[in-house]
Amino acid sequence: MTAVIRARRPLPILTTEQIATLKPELAEVIEYRKSGLSLNHIIGCPLECGYCVRHLFDNFGLKTPRALMSDEDAVQLLTGHHYFRAHKTPIQLFNRATDPMLPVVKPHTFNVLRLLDEQGLTNHVLVITRWRVTPEDCAVLNSYRHIKLTVLVTHSGIDHPGIEPVDSAIAAASLKTLFEHAKTYRTVLYWRPIVPGLNDSDAHIARALELSQHAHATVFTGLFFRDEIAAYYRENGLPEPYQDTARRKIMPEESEQRILRAFHRPENAELPWGPLFRKTSCGVAYAHGEADYNGHYGIRELCDICPLAQLKLCKDAWQAPDLATVTREARALGAVGDIEVTDRAIIVEGLNEPPRYSLQHAFGYQVHDRTKPHHYRRHGRADLGWPAPAA
Repeated sequence: MTAVIRARRPLPILTTEQIATLKPELAEVIEYRKSGLSLNHIIGCPLECGYCVRHLFDNFGLKTPRALMSDEDAVQLLTGHHYFRAHKTPIQLFNRATDPMLPVVKPHTFNVLRLLDEQGLTNHVLVITRWRVTPEDCAVLNSYRHIKLTVLVTHSGIDHPGIEPVDSAIAAASLKTLFEHAKTYRTVLYWRPIVPGLNDSDAHIARALELSQHAHATVFTGLFFRDEIAAYYRENGLPEPYQDTARRKIMPEESEQRILRAFHRPENAELPWGPLFRKTSCGVAYAHGEADYNGHYGIRELCDICPLAQLKLCKDAWQAPDLATVTREARALGAVGDIEVTDRAIIVEGLNEPPRYSLQHAFGYQVHDRTKPHHYRRHGRADLGWPAPAA
């Protein structure tokens, strides 16, 4: 039986006229992101993290959460979406425009999880939070019997109040609570964004290493520093971490190497870096004892820190798909030009991110855009902070 929490009145639903004033991307309830088909029918957040992606949707000023539709309608839209595959497509909840564990949002989070679980779906479901989680919340999270639920706790350790107004101690306490009470769900330390000179000191790294003992896996990653976020930093007199912005996350090589040195345990041949991962799906898959659903095994240099048992699991599951099948499905989604299947990835042209991610999750194999190459050792990251790629 699914546990319940004390009932709260549902959030008010914006009118059609109010929704029409939103940026179109924000009004779009479903977005396909690399870690899953993302459901975002609740918008608005008071936490004011300076680097939040809400800047990209002109939504940073909306502090009070509001709904775009009911939970029931949102779940129906999700499971009826043309990219959704039952038991296959990973799902993310409220990771674009609010925090799913805010008191007024949490009942909607639990209700959506219940609605998915009651359909018997076994898809991965990711919930990302930096807010408070209680033992009572954990009882609810443990009550779902079908979905593969992962709660990722965002912890940065940034103490600059203009960039990170939320005390990172809140996330640390939530992580420990979640890990202590985990039964059917898994919890991941989502150590992000790591920014040189801001939260990558030896003390910050040591704190993350300590917190990693209270999670089933740890994922570390850098900062999305887009033009909209840079503009917010300038307008508010915040120290800009980089001179340039980038389409991909910025994670400099020097910071990564310092982290790896701190986490390395040469005496443990099976887990030489512990359960530490560069990619979200890798950490989620490891936590559930499965192979990575994004097929990162094809990018071998990503796997050099992985636990050996996980590496074998991913290797056994990883298989290059048939070119004819890939070509047929890619063409149906609008791909143009030559289509290749290499020993690292499927290479396509003419497809933006959603159809590429759909193919990636269908085949468990990386899908790359030929016009946006992934350079060796910085796969999926910005070139800032790395040597120039070889010609």
